[in-house]
Amino acid sequence: MVDPDGRIVVLLVEDEASYVDALSIGLTADGFVVEAAMNLADARRLFHERKPDIVLLDIMLPDGSGTDFCKEITSTTSVPVIMVTARTEEVDIVLGLEFGAADYVTKPYRLRELGARIRAVLRRTTPAPNDVHISVGSIRIDGSRRSVSRNGIELEMSRKEFDLLALLASRLGQVVTRDECLDELWWGRDLTDTRTLDTHIKRLRQKLEDDSSEPKHLITIRGVGFRLDP
Repeated sequence: MVDPDGRIVVLLVEDEASYVDALSIGLTADGFVVEAAMNLADARRLFHERKPDIVLLDIMLPDGSGTDFCKEITSTTSVPVIMVTARTEEVDIVLGLEFGAADYVTKPYRLRELGARIRAVLRRTTPAPNDVHISVGSIRIDGSRRSVSRNGIELEMSRKEFDLLALLASRLGQVVTRDECLDELWWGRDLTDTRTLDTHIKRLRQKLEDDSSEPKHLITIRGVGFRLDP
């Protein structure tokens, strides 16, 4: 939650003291409120106590994997997560994004850039006042509740899956390009982000379509993007 002075509350989960100190000082100077945890146990406690606006999360932690905590956060809340890691292998980045991370940065990084990316993620993930309320066949999308149902049964949706579906639903019957999806929901347009987008489309089809191999609503326009048909 935003603190009483209107500043953004950042939960920093990082086990290297030098990074904790530098980030805490730099982000505080940039106008953020920083709550720091050096392990998952403290991170979970602070997450529930302080209700942060965003989480900066390292992958390698002394008592577990940051990707598991990322999945916990994004599957149960709308709080965005930025993975902060020294590991640049594509598999780690893909895993974080698959689990719902809104962005990732690799060490070393510039504090000014990190602050800008925090604000950019919050702009992308803050619900608009007039979220979509749309029916697509037997599918009902309720933006105010961030819920999706099919044939009257509520579907389990990750934050990123809902955001992608809401984007397509907001332009019902129109093509939304791949680049627009990536610009709106992910940082950049590299190979990692493209694969993650395809994975989210596949998961949405499995939840929304009678036969995901022959979709009637979530249509791929090859080489261009996607269209949600009524």
